[in-house]
Amino acid sequence: MSTHRETTTVTAIPTRWVGPIKIGGNAISGSGTESTELIEVPLATYETPLWPSVGRGAKISRLVENGITATVVDERMTRSVLFTAVDGAAAHHAAQIIEQRFDELAGVVSEGSRFAQLIEIHPEIVGSLLFVRFAFRTGDASGHNMATAAADSLMTRILSWEIGLSYGSISGNFCTDKKATGVNGVLGRGRSVTADILIPHDVVEQHLHTTAGAIAELVVQKNYVGSTIAGALRSANAHFANMLLAFYLATGQDAANIVEGSQGFTYAEDREDGLYFACTLPHLIVGTVGNGKHLEHVEEAMVRLGLREEREPGANTRRLAAQIAATVVCGELSLLAAQTNPGELMKAHTVFERRQRRA
Repeated sequence: MSTHRETTTVTAIPTRWVGPIKIGGNAISGSGTESTELIEVPLATYETPLWPSVGRGAKISRLVENGITATVVDERMTRSVLFTAVDGAAAHHAAQIIEQRFDELAGVVSEGSRFAQLIEIHPEIVGSLLFVRFAFRTGDASGHNMATAAADSLMTRILSWEIGLSYGSISGNFCTDKKATGVNGVLGRGRSVTADILIPHDVVEQHLHTTAGAIAELVVQKNYVGSTIAGALRSANAHFANMLLAFYLATGQDAANIVEGSQGFTYAEDREDGLYFACTLPHLIVGTVGNGKHLEHVEEAMVRLGLREEREPGANTRRLAAQIAATVVCGELSLLAAQTNPGELMKAHTVFERRQRRA
């Protein structure tokens, strides 16, 4: 008989609070974007040069009157189920019935959960296979388990109609979870956020040691042309994944979701009044409640980020998504500015890492 006992240990990851970042937007001030807040953010990472890089971007946000504006434009969690039919015609007929009985299915979801709400059904047919992608509101949870439980109930109800379908799988890979695909950006999954900032030319030159024109040009050449020849899928950015992973680990998120979370776009313009710089993250899979949030250090982070206030369902997680997007802007801006100057990136890494080893 085996004497092995399961134990849980803790893996230490260096964490530092960086900022503060000056941030506003609809998730911060409600329906308007007039007010701003100063927030420090926790970044857990072994790539410690990330801290001063994000810190430089945070400083830029404080030098700009309106800081970074983060706009949450959509929120949903999805689960695609798989049914089988005898042929394509039968699958199509069943898909029509499923869409027609949306209200009944929405009721099934509401009966089984206090927070889950069915908001969309999207069928896709491949031969005799019927994929049905359900989209839900999930309150302040990221919604993985909530969506799966709801989808399980929906499959049971649909199969009870006896419309020529058989069970295939509770997940048909059309969701799509933790994989780089196009469907999440097109149909939505998680919180979709755009964060932007307008930086006066003198601030760009004095504190980023470059120009608006140089950054805008590099965004096109590196993020769009470079990503295109690399075969990137709905993604044109320098290093969203760095900031996402660090923030996810510090706040108890499912870190594997950086796979789809890091698919996003950096956009920049050299305008008359300064550098317009924006990061769009179409599918941030994050939550302020649920798995991982019971840990003491995560709870402390949530309190410090102001995410334990009494607000309407979903509001705290929208704030979290906005904070993450603003952090991505800071890190993305700093890195791209450094890359406009020969040797600056490597010099910064060498100096900071040498200082860390001596500490």
